[in-house]
Amino acid sequence: MARKNHRFTLAARPVGLPKPTDFAYEEQDLPELRDGELLVKVQYISLDPAMRGWMNEGKSYIRPIAIGELMRAIAIGSVIDSKNPKFNVGTHVLGMFGLQEYAVTNGEGVTPVDPKLAPLPVMLGTLGMPGLTAYFGLLDIGKPVAGNTVVVSGAAGAVGSVVGQIAKIHGCRTVGIAGGAAKCRYLSEIGFDAAIDYQAGDIKAALREHCPKGIDVFFDNVGGDILDAALTQLAMHARVIICGAISQYNNTTPVKGPTNYLSLLVNRASMTGMVVMDYTPRFGAAVAEMAKWMAAGKLKSREDIVPGLENFPTALLKLFSGENHGKLLLEVA
Repeated sequence: MARKNHRFTLAARPVGLPKPTDFAYEEQDLPELRDGELLVKVQYISLDPAMRGWMNEGKSYIRPIAIGELMRAIAIGSVIDSKNPKFNVGTHVLGMFGLQEYAVTNGEGVTPVDPKLAPLPVMLGTLGMPGLTAYFGLLDIGKPVAGNTVVVSGAAGAVGSVVGQIAKIHGCRTVGIAGGAAKCRYLSEIGFDAAIDYQAGDIKAALREHCPKGIDVFFDNVGGDILDAALTQLAMHARVIICGAISQYNNTTPVKGPTNYLSLLVNRASMTGMVVMDYTPRFGAAVAEMAKWMAAGKLKSREDIVPGLENFPTALLKLFSGENHGKLLLEVA
């Protein structure tokens, strides 16, 4: 009997927040492996804000998911059958396997991972794409110098929490912006010097209080009003990294752009967008360095794991409501 696979495809392009009806949950028979292919049993799937953008039609850094196509997602699992000599049965691998229980692949873009290095969920978080995004965005674009003030929006999330910790490792003063008292407490636990609750008061006033000499590096995951507020407090020659804009992803009206962009001119500052895939050749070295920081207790990781592939539509919404604490993952039974 053929092995059954369950998966989510895109049924409709979301308008505003994604709805369960925007996805189709399907069952299919898995095909027989051809020469060069391997079969992966997916164990954990990464849920990322970028997935919302992938559902939109239009030009971006990656082609949109087509209607009826498997939902794109980074995942990690184990090889349970192989006709590819590069991948043995039992090997743990990471790749763009999608929202499904099993993935058949020719091995292109698939990376073996060592579960002895860190637990598998960590390989999708702090030692995965979010951690790599933080690493290259901060170090290559932000170019932090000891003594700099680094401000991070979405600071309690999978990317932001790593940005702040790497900034501390490099001798910077770190200020995190997050939503709610619990997330702000978490920032203190992982070493941020100050935390600003954007739900509790005036962001501009809080930034003036905690960054009296200005912001040297602003790592933005949120966009909108928070980006605008940060621009008013830039230091001379500040660097702004545009990593994401989660506050804008579900807009049904045009994206809110920065009205305070002239601060870039006044302060001779720069604003640069970043996509982590540009740094693919350097991933291995970055993971090795971050793993050393984790082993030394300088870099901490937190995961929010939702059990059950079938819970994908509701789990995804945790990203946009702010309910998730740390890296959001689906655990596939």
